[in-house]
Amino acid sequence: MSELVHCYNKGCLKKFDPSKNTPESCLYHPGEPVFHDAYKSWSCCSKKTTDFTEFLNMKGCTRSYHQDKKPPEPVKPLPKVAEDVAPSEPVPVQKPVITLARPDENDPLTRLPCTTGASLVPLLSRLSVSKPEHVPEENGDASVTVSVGTSCRNAGCKKSYQDESSNRETCLYHSGQPIFHEGMKYWTCCQRKTSDFSSFLEQEGCMTGNHTWIKKANEAAHTACRFDWHQTGSFVVISVFSKLPIPDLSFIEVNRVKVHMYITFGEQRSVFEETIVLTGVIDVAKSSVQFLGTKTEIQLKKAEPASWKYLYLPKAKPPKETEEDGDCNLDDD
Repeated sequence: MSELVHCYNKGCLKKFDPSKNTPESCLYHPGEPVFHDAYKSWSCCSKKTTDFTEFLNMKGCTRSYHQDKKPPEPVKPLPKVAEDVAPSEPVPVQKPVITLARPDENDPLTRLPCTTGASLVPLLSRLSVSKPEHVPEENGDASVTVSVGTSCRNAGCKKSYQDESSNRETCLYHSGQPIFHEGMKYWTCCQRKTSDFSSFLEQEGCMTGNHTWIKKANEAAHTACRFDWHQTGSFVVISVFSKLPIPDLSFIEVNRVKVHMYITFGEQRSVFEETIVLTGVIDVAKSSVQFLGTKTEIQLKKAEPASWKYLYLPKAKPPKETEEDGDCNLDDD
């Protein structure tokens, strides 16, 4: 029997025997990933979802041979060579800016004032008042069973349920949200950045835990949303691409270095919730939120006129527990 090798076709990512590779062996997506208005899909088929894990688990739409060679990274454009310019007058030296002491991220949060944009008002008037379908509790409904082949719901995990032993496996997953910013793709929990989408999908999870085969009822509505940011001299603006946000069921809370986002959006009342610790300091009293038809804009007033290199600090990983003969060694010697 030949050694199994990894297939790099998008949407497949399985191991296969090269000696048994046929035109019908691989089920994959020949197209490209599309992210628009909080929906995730492939350009080659019409299936859409707002849940990033469901997107990763979408079965392919085309059959062909498995591919054991990693596709080449997209070619980055060469930087433009600056043209010769005439020497300008010397720039006066500015006085050094005294930076503010960094506030405590655990300070109390303040809910920002919100406005509803003109593009959202007519959409809200047509919004259905029906409730989303009931999702059973993961372990509370005895009638719910896990089918063989069910994919783990944890982001970044590629395992599927085989039998009872699958419940004892260690799940490697990403606890954060996927971010796509200026051509780079990464998870908020580990910050391993890449410009290649296939490499992004192959990133092994940075957290360990148990597999999740069925969502809990109170988690079913929660989903990931793509969010981006830009800055001016005075403001940092976060755009959360949550189509049809519902202002009455949403809020943004901040202190001078932290943002907590809770946005309910769409017919299904999907919920995007995320907390980030900012790299810079903001003026809470001069910050605000605007709900628009296709996104939520969070306008954060900078406390000092400096450029931010990053929007937020990476989340700290919990320390690994170590055990030795079942006892903790408390001696320093």
